[in-house]
Amino acid sequence: FQMDTTQESYLDLFPLDAIVYLTPDSENVLEDIDPNKVYVLGGLVDESIHKKLTLQRAHEQSLQTARLPIREYMVKTINTKNYHSETLAINQVFDVLSTYYETRSWPAALKAGVSSGKGYVLPDAVK
Repeated sequence: FQMDTTQESYLDLFPLDAIVYLTPDSENVLEDIDPNKVYVLGGLVDESIHKKLTLQRAHEQSLQTARLPIREYMVKTINTKNYHSETLAINQVFDVLSTYYETRSWPAALKAGVSSGKGYVLPDAVK
């Protein structure tokens, strides 16, 4: 992947209707990747999880939102910590998106990016 960096805001670079802000708190499920859209990974550099902060930011900027289809394709697994989280690190979201773009398979993409430590697995992994 080629990447350019800039000090400019995505709000200044792209039309608002072309931007989709990805946040685990969105009610909209990302069903497919549209090459005409710009996807913003709603990430925070912080050790603690701030619930709905990225969703709030997207709403303040009048942006469309979406979340990865984790609960649509994965199931909660029993684990010792009883921990289940759909919040992923930016590199994990990137891995999911790039794998989906290559394979057009959400199960393959989610398997590539969602570690079992998040408390979710593909149904065929449950034994």
